[in-house]
Amino acid sequence: MAHLLLLEAPGGNDFDILQAALAVGHEVTFFTADLAHYQRNGSLEAYLSRARAVIEIQPFSYAAFEKSAAAIHGETPFDGILCLIDIRIIEAAALAERLGLRFLNPQTATLLRDKYRVRCALAERGIAQPDFALATHNGELRNAVSDLGLPVIVKPCDGYGSQNITMLLTDDDINPLIDPLDHYLPCRTDYGLGVTANDRLLVERYIEGTLIGCDTLTLDGKHVMLGINEKSMFPPPFGAIQGSCFPSDRFDVAPVREYVFAVLDAVGFNDGASHTEIILSAEGPLLVEVNPRLVGAKIPRLLNLAFGRSVHRDLIDLHLGIPPSAAAYRKPDGYAVSRWIVAERAGTLADIRLPQTPDRRIKQVEILKTPGDAVTPPYQNSDRIGCVMALAETRAQAEQCANAYVSQVELAVI
Repeated sequence: MAHLLLLEAPGGNDFDILQAALAVGHEVTFFTADLAHYQRNGSLEAYLSRARAVIEIQPFSYAAFEKSAAAIHGETPFDGILCLIDIRIIEAAALAERLGLRFLNPQTATLLRDKYRVRCALAERGIAQPDFALATHNGELRNAVSDLGLPVIVKPCDGYGSQNITMLLTDDDINPLIDPLDHYLPCRTDYGLGVTANDRLLVERYIEGTLIGCDTLTLDGKHVMLGINEKSMFPPPFGAIQGSCFPSDRFDVAPVREYVFAVLDAVGFNDGASHTEIILSAEGPLLVEVNPRLVGAKIPRLLNLAFGRSVHRDLIDLHLGIPPSAAAYRKPDGYAVSRWIVAERAGTLADIRLPQTPDRRIKQVEILKTPGDAVTPPYQNSDRIGCVMALAETRAQAEQCANAYVSQVELAVI
């Protein structure tokens, strides 16, 4: 069995990768910049008590991280490094190179943490994408919006998890009496774990179409596409994802696969998991963003349900040099659908009551907030309260089942 280094966990509470590692007998040493970040979510004792060691580096710096990891490596060598959170991908890549372990190369890791630089790299390769511009201050932002023309999307170049995305669709959205553009920066958004936004903004043309996610596993530059995950959004003005369906049966996979692989090759993606979001537009597939890690928001659980296998375990194997099996990902067992539970108004969550006799096709229910927590309508993904997942023979059956469950959830908000 292997000794694995796990650097942080998504969302402060998603330890699926740790569970997968422990289930097959691997040892895991967990590194974090903030133990309290996980304690606030109530997950520390339940999950990390089974880790070989828990190391806190606070304040976090790469030098301190490397020194501590190298010392452990000298006594009990690491066989692999895992990191599923964007804001630590660069450090994980640098340490992997330092220790001679398989991971995404540092150059690509650094590139993928800047959405504007990614756009430039794709433009040099002639890959189709929305028109775009960079804004580092409010004057540049206003000029970029004017040059591109409405509608546009504004997002942080170093953002992740659908955070702090602004849609400017009509002239009302840039009303000079409100001055949204003149007071946009600085914002210095706190991403947690001691990381704040660098206030570089990507402005890009808003494209009508269907939002999909494509998840891949890559070993030595050879990509295996796991399939198309179709996402549904809450209606405007809300910006959070309402749910997902995997696999999607509405689109031809071949041109999407070709486009995704071209994007990954253009940025030099050599090893690891990637999650590429695409708008299927009238012009064909167009990139939203490419993320150098396994998809978040519990979506890997949908893949696990649909395929009847652990994507997390396959990712661990990949980092240990074991090739992913393309054959294993060709035919899912069924359709897996997720739907998120949200509040209709802002306030404090007083109580949540779940259906007592759920449909047998409901496979997972997870509640992320507890009574006493502040709640708000789903302006961004972090506003969601809980998730339900259903598995059925057809997509329609799975969607009906998940929607019915959510409709029966009773929330008391005061």
